[in-house]
Amino acid sequence: MSVHAEESSEPKSIRKTCGKCPEGYATSGVTESKEICKDGDPTLVQCVPLGANLLSVCGSCPEGYREVGSSSLPARCGNQDGGRVTQCQLEKMESNLPDPTQGLKTCPPDCGRTATPGQGALPPPPKYLPTPEKK
Repeated sequence: MSVHAEESSEPKSIRKTCGKCPEGYATSGVTESKEICKDGDPTLVQCVPLGANLLSVCGSCPEGYREVGSSSLPARCGNQDGGRVTQCQLEKMESNLPDPTQGLKTCPPDCGRTATPGQGALPPPPKYLPTPEKK
């Protein structure tokens, strides 16, 4: 079965659709809407694009994600999986994390060069404010 979703260069964003979320999206909300979904399945789903480091989805985590927590929230996820909302974390986090090969550094004393305590990063404010001149 090959599903050809519109492969466009525009960035993926949160969307709502009837039935099930398209390929590359995870379900983050479920409701029933016979007014919007007139043909067949009356289920209106909210879909979030895959790729974020953290996702909150209805049911199980999508492929490539691992579960870091879950709760029962039927108001958001309907009765799918008992209304379970799962917090999912990308297994291969983006490269903005610390380098694991550097080992655990505790700070201090391994903070590198830091400012002298009490000096602050900004110059101290003036000790007095000049009175505004009356015009």
